[in-house]
Amino acid sequence: MIHSARLAKSCLAGWEVYIVTDNPSPGDWPEHSFDRTAPVPTLAERTAALAVLGYEAVGGAKWEWHELDDGETGPVRFLGVLDVRRIPLGDGR
Repeated sequence: MIHSARLAKSCLAGWEVYIVTDNPSPGDWPEHSFDRTAPVPTLAERTAALAVLGYEAVGGAKWEWHELDDGETGPVRFLGVLDVRRIPLGDGR
């Protein structure tokens, strides 16, 4: 099953990656905080965080960046999105 990993900068904790699952409550989605507001986590840091959560990128998937705004004069936020899947059991990780 393919899920969506999201990388976002939260208002309180800084950068975090979370997995959007079938669970209807976002509070129950797997997440990892990088405990910093800058710089943006590197690709290696994001990959390691996903592995800790038990996920990996779907073959060939790359991070895509989306611009989220609060109107023409409001602040702009960026959201990274990546297709992921559970790491298969017995993968040795």
